[in-house]
Amino acid sequence: MSFARVAFLAAAFVAAAAFPPFASAGSEKVALSVAIEGAIGPASTRQLEEALDVAAKRDAAVLILQLDTPGGLVTSMREMIADILASPVPVIGYVAPAGGHAASAGTYILYATHIAAMAPGTNLGAATPVEMGGLPSLPGGDKGDQKNQGDQKNQGDQKGQDDRKGEDGRPAGDAMMAKVTNDAVALIRSLAELRGRNGDWGEKAVREAASLSANAALQEHVIDFVAHDTAELLQLADGRTVDVAGKKVVLATKGLPVEMLEPGWFIRLLSVITDPNIAVILMLVGVYGIVFEFTSPGAVAPGVIGTICLVLGLYALNLLPINYTGLALMLLGIAFLIIEALNPTVLLGVSGVAAFLFGAAMLLRVEGPGFAMSWAVIGPAAALTLGLALLTGTYVWAARKNPPRVGGEAMRGLPVEILDWQGGEGHVLAQGERWRARADEPIATGDSVEVTEISDLVLTVRRRDAARNGARQ
Repeated sequence: MSFARVAFLAAAFVAAAAFPPFASAGSEKVALSVAIEGAIGPASTRQLEEALDVAAKRDAAVLILQLDTPGGLVTSMREMIADILASPVPVIGYVAPAGGHAASAGTYILYATHIAAMAPGTNLGAATPVEMGGLPSLPGGDKGDQKNQGDQKNQGDQKGQDDRKGEDGRPAGDAMMAKVTNDAVALIRSLAELRGRNGDWGEKAVREAASLSANAALQEHVIDFVAHDTAELLQLADGRTVDVAGKKVVLATKGLPVEMLEPGWFIRLLSVITDPNIAVILMLVGVYGIVFEFTSPGAVAPGVIGTICLVLGLYALNLLPINYTGLALMLLGIAFLIIEALNPTVLLGVSGVAAFLFGAAMLLRVEGPGFAMSWAVIGPAAALTLGLALLTGTYVWAARKNPPRVGGEAMRGLPVEILDWQGGEGHVLAQGERWRARADEPIATGDSVEVTEISDLVLTVRRRDAARNGARQ
């Protein structure tokens, strides 16, 4: 009886493995969606990487990459493009919501997706690269950037001719920008050829900072269609054939449920600390927290908070394309200001502020929208650092002028009480302790005396009225 039962269970297991239920064949397919908002940076790269990993593990039908970005770092953009091209899951790029845009780096990413779509009222383009870092931007400096983009658009033909001239007599910066621009043109053209999109307009977006609305992008064959929402997006994408990691795949997306992938706490933290201005502030807090811990041992809190902030700041800078010469200048400036606080000199203070400001100006090797040093942060940070150094120096200078408050030197002038006295020696009570004492003048029990010096744990005392009389004379 038991053998028959075991045989029946084994047969049922084999049948279940060989013929899975019909419902698991295709009804569990879903479309996953991830929203990239704000500047493209290390956090965006991590967010897309995790979304693609989840989509692959769950065998999702598609991953909808919703874009609303002003652009960002070239390094992060290239990592995201590489992840999309290597993805085993089709990626649908969707510029949304209405009023959003996929500018600069967002345009390249949209070109890399298997299906490109936009919501009405959105735009893309202005993909001219800004590779070389420079001085921190002034508040309101974006207007100047927009003007420069307009000038580039009006002089696009001339710029294209200049790019083809080579390096005859041009400044080194222009030659470098020409190389960067040509590299960006090659990238967007290769993506256009891979996805069958308009490569000529892509080059125009790079060289002339051209932009397009949703309907204009559809007419220029930059995107595949315009969709009002994700339901219409999936319906229009249904039945299209795309190349996924070298294989032709026919999309079956109509009516699929859409599941939104929210960024985790680590990605949210990363998006905050990878702002170079926040990273610099974290480093400042970290350095001064550790300095305060060393100057006031046992406080604990400054050391713990400072260490955490310093590690976070260094981790963030490690993810950004920074110039290590600029970082070294900033640290040197902080060191000078710390020395200025402990040993006040005008030269070290001024040199420390200058080194800090020059280092901040040189910190970023490349810049992009949302990743630029700002005088609105660096200026007050430098002023606060200098002010703290001057305040600490003032206290140190004042402490040097005051009499010592510890050790034997602190006991000079201290009134003491005679406990017993015989001849020129006896015992006195000083600061709650019994001390041996001697005097160079006649002293009797009950006299008011004070300490003049200490030697080998023996106090030398004198009458206080004698000290006052000596002071009057």
